Parts: sequence; C-alpha cells; structure tokens
Amino acid sequence: MRLLTLWSLVSLSLLTYLPQYSLASVLAIDYGNDFIKASLMKPGVPFDVILNKDSKRKISSVVAWKKGDRLFGQDAFNLASRFPSDTFSSLKLLQASPFDAPVVSYYGKVSTSDVVESDRKTVSLVQSDGTEWAVEELVAMEFAYIKHLAELVANEKVSDVIVTVPPYFSQFERDAIADAIEISGLRTLALINDGTAVAVNYAMTRTFSTPEYHIIYDAGASGIRATVASFTTASDPKTGASGTHIAVAGVGYDRDLGGIELDRRMREILIEAFNTKHRRNIREDKRGMAKLWKEAQRVKAILSANTEVISNIESLAWDIDFKTKVTRAQFEAACEDLKGEFAKPIESALKNAGLTLDNITSVILMGGSTRTPMIQAALKAAVGEDKIATNVNTDEAAVLGAALHGASLSRQFKTKNIKVSDIGVHDVQVSYFAAPTSSNTRPRSITTLIFPAGSKVGTKKVLTFKRKEDFSLFLDYKNPVAPGFPTRMLEVDLGNVTEAIANLTERGATDPVVKATLTLSESGFVSVTDAIAFGEIKDESLTGKLKGLFGGGSSSSDEATQSAENVPPRDSDTASPSSSAAAETPSSSAAAEKDKKPAVPVENTIPLTISVRFTTIPPMTVDEKKKARGRLRAIDLEESAKSRREEARNTFESYLYRLRDLLNDESADTPFKKCSQSSERQAISEKLDESFAWLFDRGDLAETSQFLDKRIALETLEKPIIHRYQEIEAFPQALNNSQMWNWSTRLFLQEARANLTAELAADLPSKWTKDELDGLEKTLREHEAWLSEWVEKQKSVKSNEDPVIETTEMKARAKVLETHLQKLWKRKVPKVIKKKPKPTATTSAETPVETDGAAGEEENGEEAPFNEGAGEEDQVPLQEDDRPHDEL
Repeated sequence: MRLLTLWSLVSLSLLTYLPQYSLASVLAIDYGNDFIKASLMKPGVPFDVILNKDSKRKISSVVAWKKGDRLFGQDAFNLASRFPSDTFSSLKLLQASPFDAPVVSYYGKVSTSDVVESDRKTVSLVQSDGTEWAVEELVAMEFAYIKHLAELVANEKVSDVIVTVPPYFSQFERDAIADAIEISGLRTLALINDGTAVAVNYAMTRTFSTPEYHIIYDAGASGIRATVASFTTASDPKTGASGTHIAVAGVGYDRDLGGIELDRRMREILIEAFNTKHRRNIREDKRGMAKLWKEAQRVKAILSANTEVISNIESLAWDIDFKTKVTRAQFEAACEDLKGEFAKPIESALKNAGLTLDNITSVILMGGSTRTPMIQAALKAAVGEDKIATNVNTDEAAVLGAALHGASLSRQFKTKNIKVSDIGVHDVQVSYFAAPTSSNTRPRSITTLIFPAGSKVGTKKVLTFKRKEDFSLFLDYKNPVAPGFPTRMLEVDLGNVTEAIANLTERGATDPVVKATLTLSESGFVSVTDAIAFGEIKDESLTGKLKGLFGGGSSSSDEATQSAENVPPRDSDTASPSSSAAAETPSSSAAAEKDKKPAVPVENTIPLTISVRFTTIPPMTVDEKKKARGRLRAIDLEESAKSRREEARNTFESYLYRLRDLLNDESADTPFKKCSQSSERQAISEKLDESFAWLFDRGDLAETSQFLDKRIALETLEKPIIHRYQEIEAFPQALNNSQMWNWSTRLFLQEARANLTAELAADLPSKWTKDELDGLEKTLREHEAWLSEWVEKQKSVKSNEDPVIETTEMKARAKVLETHLQKLWKRKVPKVIKKKPKPTATTSAETPVETDGAAGEEENGEEAPFNEGAGEEDQVPLQEDDRPHDEL
C-alpha cells in the first residue's frame, strides 16, 4: 500500500508524442557515512529504493580489493577483517579535508586504512600494494556502482543525479562531491540538504490546512543536524492549482557527534576488556581492530533493544578467542559526557529560526542513531515525549524525498506540486582592497558580509565599485566551517577594467562603475557569475530628452546594489553592513534579482573578464578529473574482461562435463547415441580428453578467446549429431504441415471449379479464371510429387545418418503453395451492377423516365458501361479486365 500511495503521488506518465530516446531518468543518492541508499525516477518504473544484487535496500559505503578483485557494499565490508589495508570506509569524513585537519587524526582512530597527503594538500588513501587513491576517486567508484545498479533497473543509460549532503557541508566538501559525481560518469542535477530532502518526503503524502513548523532531527553516522522547516498548503493565485511550500527556517548541527563516535566508544570498551584479560595490546593488530569495529556496531545495535549482550569473536588476534559481556549501563557510562550534547542542535536550529518549542508541531526522527535509547531519552527530556514523531522511514525518507525533488527539476515528470526554499548555514563575506588615494598610501582592506547565515539559496547580489583599474575579490567564510579548514574559498580577479572604464568615458558616460554579481546557487555554491563596467550615457536627441523628462532614463538606480567605496576608515578590516554607504539585505537582493529586470542599453555596459583562483583547498582540475576517470575506466574494462573470461571458462567447463555425461551414459537408447555414429563418438571422446587436460594445465592462464576456440572445436564435432536429432524431432510437424496445405488446396480447387461453372452458366462475374485455377493445380501437383518422392527416400535413412530432406526445405516449398492459395482465396467477389430498364422511343423523345437514382448510373453515382446492341434483359457491366461477355 505504501508503494501504491507513492505511485499515486508521482505520476510518471509517458509522453507518447516524444521519441523513446528523449525520455529521461533521474537518479537520487543518499550518500551516508555507513550506508548508501538510491532511488530511480523513470517513466514506467515503480518509485522505490534500488536494490543491490543481494536484494538489500541499503548498501554499505565501502569499497575494497581482494587479490585484485574490487568489491562494494556488504561484500567489501566483510573483507575488512581479512584485508584491513585494502578496505576503505567512512570516506565521508575525509571529503576535501586538509591533511593536517583534526578529522584526519580522528579517522585513524576509527579506520585501519593508511592515509597520505595528496598534491592538493588533501587526503589520499593507500592500498597494500602502494596504489594511491584520492577520496574523490573512491567515492566516484561507489557512485559508479550505484549508477550500474540503476541502469540495470532502467534498462538504459542513467546520467542525471541528485545527491544529499549535510547542510553544514562547506563549499570545499560540496566541490569534492561534485567532482566525484563527474568522475563516476554522472551529471550533477543538484545537491540537496538531507534535512530538506526528508521534509519533501514528509510532505509527499500530506496537506497542511494551517501552516506548521516541524523539526527534522537527523542523527546519522557522521554528525547530528536539526532542520526547522515550515509547511504550507495553498493555491497558486495564477493557476489555481494547490501546492505545498516548504521553507527551511533554521539549521543546527554538531559535525563531531554521531554514530561513528558511539561505535568508537563501544569498541574502546571491547579493547579494554581484551587487553585487560589477555595482557596483549589489540591496537597493534589491524585485523583484530577491524573485527572489533564490526563487533562494536553489532553490540551497539543489540543494546538498543536489550540491556546486555555477550560479545564473542573467534580468533580475534594471535589465535585468541575473545568473549565478554557488555551492558547498556556500561555503554551509557562511557558516553556520559555526550548526553547533554544530543539536543543542542535543536536549540541552535530554533534560535536561528527565531522560534520556540511552542511553535513546533513535532520533532521528526531521522537517522539510524535515533534508535539509541540514550539519544531518545535526551530528546524526550528536551522537547517532550508528545512532540517526538516517528512517522517517516528513518532509512529511506531522505533518498525518496531527494528523488521527488530531482524529478520536479525535470520536465519529463509530473509530480506533486511541492516548492522548496532552502538556506545557507554559514556566513559568507567578500573582501577587497580599496583603491589607493596616493602612491604612499597603505592598501586598506574592506570586508562586507554578503550572504549571512540563513540567506536563501538561489540568491544573487550585485556589488558596485567605483574603480578604474583591475582588482580582486576574496570570498571567505566569516568563521571556520570545521576545525582545520580554511576560511578562504576562492579569489576572483576582475580584468579589463581600465579599458572598459575609458571606453565608457569616451562614449560620454557619467561616473562609470564596476558591477559584480555574486550568486549563492541552489546547491550551495558561492561564485561571481557576472562582472560588467556600467555607465549612464545621456541621450541628447529629442527622443532621449523626452524620455528624461518623463522618467524614462537609465534604470540603474532600480538595482539593489551595495556600494563598495566611500567606506569610512576603521580600525579593523571587517566592514559591517551599517558602515557601508548603501548596505543590502538578503531579502532586498533577492527581490532585486527576481522581480526587477533593468533595461540597461547594450552600449552602456562592457563585460569584464573573470578569473577564479583557488588558493586553499582547490577542487580537482579538468585534467585531474580526466586522469581519474581514465583510471576508473581502466579498472572497469579490466573487471569486464575478467568477468567475460570467468564466464567463458565456466561455460566451457560445464559444456565439457555435459559432453562427458552423454558419452558415458550406459543406456543405448539415448537420443545422443541413437543419432551418432561410433566414429563420431570416438572423435568427440578424444577431443574431450584433450580439452580436459588443457583446462587443468592451462586453464588458469588461458585467455577468453582460447576458451571460446576450444568450445567451438568440440561443438563442430557435436553439431551433426544435434542436427540429426533436431531434424527427427521436427520432421513429423513439417510433413503434417505440407500435407495439410495439399489437402486444403485440393479442396479449394474442387469448390472453386464448381463455382466457376455455375457463374459462367448464370452469366455472373467470378472471382477467378480457369487459367488461374489451372496454375494453382499445377503448383499443387508439383508439390505433391516432390513431397512423395523425398519422403520415400527419407524413410530409408537411419537415425544416425544425415537426412536427405531438410525440414527447412519442406517448409519453404509448403510456403510457396500456401502463398499461391492465399492469393486466390482472399480475392473479393466482383460487385453485381443493377440493370437499367430500356427506355421506349416515345418516352425517350418526349419525357425521360426516372428510376431510383440517376439514369445510367450505379448506386455510387458512377456510370456503368454496357454492351452495345444487347437486349433489355441481357445487359451486364463489363469486367474489370475488359473481357466482354457473350451476347445472347
């Protein structure tokens, strides 16, 4: 019923007038630290979560290698205890992280993988054979695996993807996700905050008679975040259609607290128990640590429903079996310092939204860690048990909401009308150096908060500069987004300013300025999207003067701009909005971009060059992404060739055993022995022994083509036997088919000749002529004679001899007779024309005699030809082939 409800809400109706190739698919990926969930939106495909090859609805976020074979999901997760250095998990923690950031040291505590510093000063992971992989490359492998699963469901190529990210992800981390998407062969449709995606899923099956505020509390593996969202259902004043509007009002988060930290503390309990009992340091054994990590996750999950559990691991390390009892009280005591932190993201979200708990309808729980009793107890104490809601699927709500939002971005789908308004959670500021007033003046730095925390995504702001030379803009976060991360996002050089300003001055522009447009995109990226030199040029013509008289001049004053000069001196480099000449708020900027389209004359503007530099954590360059994609493609091709080789070997080996069973069957009346000669069986037996010997000696080193060649050599010997058996099986049906058409043709000829004789006697048109029937009878006799001759010859052929008559030839000759018969059988009977009464001389001279319809015409109004000189009763229409009838 859940699937039926979802399907009724998402009408993926096929646009029948569009060609098949124009239909699109949208892939949604909820990329979590421990698990990945995916969903596909495609016309004709049920809206649900994609299953992996084991029919699991969620896939472990792990990639691993086993002796050169790459594995994903649970198979890769299970390899951690055997190949700890070749198993890579928890990659979400390392997205765009500087190598010297505290999170890298923390990663070493929860993972057995080896890390090194990359050329971009970020993190790369190393296999046991020394192969290095960037984090983006490993994540791209996981995305490519999800893409492969989606294409199996869609039965076509999938390219567009929407991916969920935590709202606190910085531009560096979002760039890393976008790079991984591109390397995997997908195309970024959008990035959506995971709390917003859950809100979309929550609104899918609901309408809101009055506005409601809900908190989506998402306790995942890598962090905890709380999203305050308002839900409103109203009718569109233009179309009248009802729709739901979701607006994110505030976000709170703790990126250091999540399921990973709980797992780490549980493993510490197990480590302490082992070291104390066996007097050995288990931390020195990577395999033992990997086994304990897996056991810690299992024990934590059991303690969510039980007060105690027995942990038992065979041969944990040094051939020591480990067994201990862990209680819930023991686990909660180890996490005592965290209990007061679980509800703080809710407090921060409410504060940022300017709301209180009294305004909140419910707190919707999301994420696997919300099943932990101490987190539930902390939330109930903070918000009250009556506000806790568990009415969404904690594992799948985000990916299903993201899929619906992704479908709404495409014109190929008709979805429920849900509009989403999201916000950024970090303060973004722009800084630049003021124009020097003299050569000895020290450059003064001016900083302006351009996108405060809470700014709506999709917002654009225009900065106005009174500059006459090239200059640079520096985009920064006001505060570090995470420990060890830089605040500088990018630097933008605006060029061609001097030439553009001089050009506008020559045209008569008054006080030309530079305008730069800064954008906070829907996916949370900040960039400088446009830069121009602008000057108001007075039109001295009569038309221009009239426009100036009636207010039709330049509309540059209508733009919501922020002055970037004439800022009074300050002790610090940070400029507050109030200190600038004309401060702009986010709402005024959004209104300016959305509602006001100034009609600036083309000659009043000159585009400037924009050059972007990444000086801290750069995203991957085009060449680096090409190289990474080439590495992944090489692995895919190698794995594909290996898969084909294994399939060829398995098929060849099973074929050998089947042939051996046929030869060794002691029964003498088997079809194989009946249809084969002793010399043929002997040849197959010798070739079979030779093939077995080759397989055992060279099978591990053989190429795919060699397996195919060996099989073809055996099939060539077996093919005549198979052909004889198939002919014996098909002969009765082919003979019966031929005889059936002989009988049907003879019966048709008897009836047709009788009808032809009667029609000639009655002087009526006939469907056939005598020559046509004679021709059909000739074909029939030739077929009967051939069939009789060769069937007699076939009777003397033994079952182990090649047939003298092939069933394919029998069918072909029968088809000739059938076609000839059907041609005559389907012919329509000629229409009989009504006869016109012959007028007398008197009536024809005086008054014409009227009949039913026009004289001398058929019922359809066409004139019917008659034989000249025929009598009144014997006038009949000529045949279509113009052969006249005999006259009486």
